[in-house]
Amino acid sequence: MDAHEIKAAVAHQDATRALTEAPFVNLADPARALGPDGKLAVSRRAPIWEDVPDAQWNDWRWQLSHRVNDLDEIEKILELTDEERAGLSAPGKFRVDITPYFISLIDPKDPSDPIRRQVIPLGREQQAFTAMMEDSLAEDRHSPVPGLVHRYPDRVLMLVTTQCASYCRYCTRSRIVGDPTQNFNRREHEAQLEYLRRTPQVRDVLISGGDGLTLAPKLFESILRGLREIPHIEIIRIGSRVPVFLPQRIDDELCEVLEKYHPLWINLHFNHPNEITPEVSRAVDKLAKAGLPIGNQSVLLAGVNDCVHIQRALVHKLVANRIRPYYLYQCDLVEGSGHFRTPVGKGLEIMEGLRGHTSGYAVPTYVIDAPGGGGKIPVMPNYLISYSDHKVVLRNYEGYITTYEEPPSYQAHDKTSCAYCQHERPEPGKTCVLGLLEGERMWIEPQDFRETHARGNIEAHRLQDPSKWVPFGVGAIEGSSGGTLRVLEAGAEPPEYGPGEEPRPREGEPTGSAHGELL
Repeated sequence: MDAHEIKAAVAHQDATRALTEAPFVNLADPARALGPDGKLAVSRRAPIWEDVPDAQWNDWRWQLSHRVNDLDEIEKILELTDEERAGLSAPGKFRVDITPYFISLIDPKDPSDPIRRQVIPLGREQQAFTAMMEDSLAEDRHSPVPGLVHRYPDRVLMLVTTQCASYCRYCTRSRIVGDPTQNFNRREHEAQLEYLRRTPQVRDVLISGGDGLTLAPKLFESILRGLREIPHIEIIRIGSRVPVFLPQRIDDELCEVLEKYHPLWINLHFNHPNEITPEVSRAVDKLAKAGLPIGNQSVLLAGVNDCVHIQRALVHKLVANRIRPYYLYQCDLVEGSGHFRTPVGKGLEIMEGLRGHTSGYAVPTYVIDAPGGGGKIPVMPNYLISYSDHKVVLRNYEGYITTYEEPPSYQAHDKTSCAYCQHERPEPGKTCVLGLLEGERMWIEPQDFRETHARGNIEAHRLQDPSKWVPFGVGAIEGSSGGTLRVLEAGAEPPEYGPGEEPRPREGEPTGSAHGELL
């Protein structure tokens, strides 16, 4: 048999095997999740829209044109509380508009539903609080032209619209967002672009609003093209909550547009795991395949996500969808947000419960957007100057000193009613680690290291030989295990110990680290 015949035989074998083997299905990919009917999974739809054809329901324009916004409409979908009725009836309230898709995710009978709390107003929104501001980040003071905020040396915030798919009750820009009379038009977009053409130190532009993805497709593309034609603009970023409120907007047409203007990044805004639905997973998958690095910015909100178990579930769900947790924001001192505010200590507690307890790339940076326009300040040493029971003093990258007023009252997260607290994610090995810390044992002995793979080898793994794995300097002499360590009695002359022989100090006694030594 010559080489040609051998190749033909191998190809035939491969083809036969491909026909007989079932195709691989990646069940870990959220974008491919199937429902009980064997079709692509879909989220809940409120009963009043049950008869809407799928083609309309999945049309982002239909979703936008059928948003609900008044008391009578919302009461047909949710069982409202008296305070929600008061909030929806309040004169001068911040705009309410909720897509049918997003309001359908709310449990109609649960007044504490985390999605509900973000979009349904309460009467307490109207209550003022200490340090409340209209423009808490002093964006207007840093605007050289309308809609452009130039706070940092090499990057700007470009507000292209004041309209959103739905409106968050804690919105930082509630002074202008949702108000059609304050919207930006092509003339103002051109003024923004002209400023950037004349400002060569700007290399990074963040498109926000409102939400740029609510703009007409041609208008949004004209803004991207205008930015990409400026030679010194290196990076374009999009900040959007549209994939959360309206994942139907992330269609093939939009992704084809976005692909043309790389390098392009996008930061989304998920606050709770319930917001990440099968529709969202498929939308994010499209963005990833279009080449956009995807991040997430959350806001720490009382009654929504002020729980380490919720935050851990959120970041795990984000990274499963290829979304990098980027920032966890302290809630801004903006009108209407008083009841959402938590102490800074709550954010530190959450960060303590994330770092080391999950992957580093799943841990966001906890920041306070400095009141008065100091920019984003990480809550960490060198930036956190002092912390009292009513005020946090911070320093930004320029040395600018600012303060964040703590809320005078905070209703702590109710662990007894939180499903995430009641079903805490287990941490395998946690007991062993605690045992190490409490002195119960000095190492974790490997168990069941047997090779039972394709070769059929059932011999004990080499690491089961203690001489192979007993570590240096950790309670044992090199190459031995199970020996009893000598304990230094009070008043006795200290013996000379070999490497790893020195005993643990007694309770309360100083360790080597107290003298600057390495243990």
